[in-house]
Amino acid sequence: MSVEYAADVALVVVDMQVDFGSPDGSLYVSGGEETLPVIDVELAAAEAAGAPVFYTQDWHPPTTPHFAKDGGIWPVHCVQDTPGAQLLPDLRVIGPVVRKGSDGADGYSGFSVRDPVSGDTTATELGALLDEAGVRRVIVVGLAGDYCVKETALDGRRLGYQVSVPLGATRFVNLQPGDDDRAVEELRSAGVDVSD
Repeated sequence: MSVEYAADVALVVVDMQVDFGSPDGSLYVSGGEETLPVIDVELAAAEAAGAPVFYTQDWHPPTTPHFAKDGGIWPVHCVQDTPGAQLLPDLRVIGPVVRKGSDGADGYSGFSVRDPVSGDTTATELGALLDEAGVRRVIVVGLAGDYCVKETALDGRRLGYQVSVPLGATRFVNLQPGDDDRAVEELRSAGVDVSD
């Protein structure tokens, strides 16, 4: 992928955490750790161009309707202040980290969270940070392509940003076979630039 970074082109690194990106993580995304060198290249390019870089981090309480034990579909993962919730140790962090889900809210996008009871959606600080930086285009990388990366990219489009998702810098959960292909099609249909 050849992104031309600039002051108004932001890199958003989604949920590169131990539970997702390490083979012994509780919700390991197969091949997640393989994205680190690719993301590192993007980080270096963004840094060299003076482009803003932001990170998202799942940050769940021990009990949340997001988890299967509490009525959701996912194993317990990324619980606040646990090793699994930490960003991967080999990931360079050179910008602000936006934590999501800390109050038990649900949702996959870095831009918003949803109250699991009322269904009400509220914004995270990511949109405000991008606006403050004067961003017009967002490059979304990280984990996972069919959940948090996809929803972050789709929300970015809804908010009026140009959005790109380089497939080499993400991996997919594929909870159901073909989820990866469906996610890519949904992204392209929404006007997201999806590249190899």
